[in-house]
Amino acid sequence: MNSLSYTNIKSSHPLLGETISDNLRKTVRKFPDNDALISVHQNYRATYKQFHQQVIQLAKGFLADGVQFGDRVGIWAPNRFEWTLVQYATADIGAILVNLNPAYRKHEVKFAINQSEISYIVSSETYKTSDYRTMLNEIKENCFSLKKIIYLDTGDWDNLLKKGDSISDETYTVAVEKTDFDQPINIQYTSGTTGFPKGVTLSHHNILNNGFFIARRLKYTDADRVCIPVPFYHCFGMVIGNLACTSHGACMVIPNDGFDPGLTLSAVEKEKCTSLYGVPTMFIAELALEDFKKYDLSTLRTGVMAGATCPEEIMKRVQAEMNMKDVTVCYGMTETSPVSLQTKIGAALEKQVSTVGTVLEHLEVKIINPETGETLPIGHEGELCTRGYSVMLGYWNNPETTQQVIDPSRWMHSGDLAVMDEEGYVRISGRIKDLIIRGGENISPKTIEDFLYTHPKILDVQIIGVPSQKYGEEIMAWIKLHQDVECVAEELMAFCKNQIAHYSVPKYWKFVSSFPMTVSGKIRKVEMREISVKELGL
Repeated sequence: MNSLSYTNIKSSHPLLGETISDNLRKTVRKFPDNDALISVHQNYRATYKQFHQQVIQLAKGFLADGVQFGDRVGIWAPNRFEWTLVQYATADIGAILVNLNPAYRKHEVKFAINQSEISYIVSSETYKTSDYRTMLNEIKENCFSLKKIIYLDTGDWDNLLKKGDSISDETYTVAVEKTDFDQPINIQYTSGTTGFPKGVTLSHHNILNNGFFIARRLKYTDADRVCIPVPFYHCFGMVIGNLACTSHGACMVIPNDGFDPGLTLSAVEKEKCTSLYGVPTMFIAELALEDFKKYDLSTLRTGVMAGATCPEEIMKRVQAEMNMKDVTVCYGMTETSPVSLQTKIGAALEKQVSTVGTVLEHLEVKIINPETGETLPIGHEGELCTRGYSVMLGYWNNPETTQQVIDPSRWMHSGDLAVMDEEGYVRISGRIKDLIIRGGENISPKTIEDFLYTHPKILDVQIIGVPSQKYGEEIMAWIKLHQDVECVAEELMAFCKNQIAHYSVPKYWKFVSSFPMTVSGKIRKVEMREISVKELGL
């Protein structure tokens, strides 16, 4: 292998040069009677033939309601079967689906609507503590592009479907034939650490191929049934979930509108799922259920763990106790559709827990010096960059910010620190901006987290940096303990003594029952810092 930190691999399968609609039609022809989509909490089931008919009817409804090629259509709802129908119906007619985070409040949703000029929204009325109808009523006067809102679980949805009857097959076909696989089809807003979110713009080619090649590495066939408790508004749900399934004739199973560990395992058992998705905290929650052993998980064989590196003990338990012997770890970012790296089935445990795998087919990955841009030798830490079909078209209406992350050679700069080994496996070592710099020492939060995970009382841990007049930053640990155990900071400090560098031992300790998280299950360290600074009076 090359002595530089650069890798790509040969593929035995060409890229798919087709739209999402073209690909779905092929799957429907091959597997018309296979289960396509099941929403357990809604008691909804559809075969591929039925699912496709419903997609066409909804696409016709959109056309009848004035949605045109290139229009931005927002979806503001948690996981439900209608979300998936909207995803495929907008792709059918070349409308651009804008994913609206179910956790958004008025200020955030107004920004997204105006920034991408959404003209049409399909929305839940409420979800958890959010009253979407009230929020939209309060902001719509200041959203000049917004023309229509359809509310789910009301007559709006049924009326929209009925309107599809007025559109002929010929009119529908003309609309479908306008689409091209390089056209934008999706906008997803990233939750940047500063400023407003950026609208990652993705094409058919981006996300269809990413879903397809992820599924190839998972060895999906039309016999697979995939439990998807991760949110559709995020790439994890709509690409690694939905598109991986529909490109292989597999079944999408929605266990609930939001993540619930018991309902997830119940759906796996009831629907005989072969694959299960989640971020590590989701698997930790499932394994921690008091009645975990009552669930029959014998049909599981694989799945995807992403969003964060998995502690070794959790990976061992997922493989042994959840029967997911072929579970894989994925790494990526919304800007790369999302996955660039994935472990292979059969990889050694050490590779599964310490790396995020090897590069996907048809992609390139390299590690560079973030200051000079030069490609680093194998084994040296630097910034991870990805190039290939998966790199986004750009940030919507934001060319300046796009140029800051995609260089002239079309490499997407991730902002993540990583190390590549001689076999092409990549280990994520932190975020360039997440590094804690204490008294001139560069400290990786992940290194401390990995060490503290070995303490028998600790269920989960997150390390952050907080301001210090003396050192610039001090280290703080947020600790989640196993159920019914007690622990104090002094015990953990003694555990660290002489085991890790003195400057890596946290000065501050906070015991919590949960961490601030995004809807997709990622830890919000920015919010943790804000809370800590306030509580510590720093």
